[in-house]
Amino acid sequence: MISNIVLMEQLNKYYDVWLEYNNVYVEWAKAQGLSVNSLLVLCAIHDGGDNCTQKKISQRWLIPKQTINMVFKDFEHKGLVELYPLPEDKRNKVIRFTKAGKEYADTIVARLRKVELSAIEEIGVERMQQLNENMALFTKLFKNSAGGKKGNETNS
Repeated sequence: MISNIVLMEQLNKYYDVWLEYNNVYVEWAKAQGLSVNSLLVLCAIHDGGDNCTQKKISQRWLIPKQTINMVFKDFEHKGLVELYPLPEDKRNKVIRFTKAGKEYADTIVARLRKVELSAIEEIGVERMQQLNENMALFTKLFKNSAGGKKGNETNS
């Protein structure tokens, strides 16, 4: 059995990497003149097609709707986005880029994808697949443990 000390060392390394990973995106967004939430909303609208709503962005990126609304209002003020009512549900509105917004988003998202794809190319597809598989497994095991009695136990 692996000691709790070894497990905690690994958990703390995971925390450090996770925080650094997130900070890389925060700093990259800042260098583009955006907050990380603005970057995520911009990408979500860019990748979301014609059915992008605040609710869908909130669910996908786990950003509160209020934060998305603030980002949207900023983008709207800058002339980057417009709202259109959904035909089937007038209360919800689809977010779409204006012509200027699409050009802006295409530029930012292209820069981001270039950096991300460069990193993936350097790490290699096989290692990237392993990373994704390991993260998916960790998430599954965490979810399973947190949902059962294991998640309620305390170890001293």
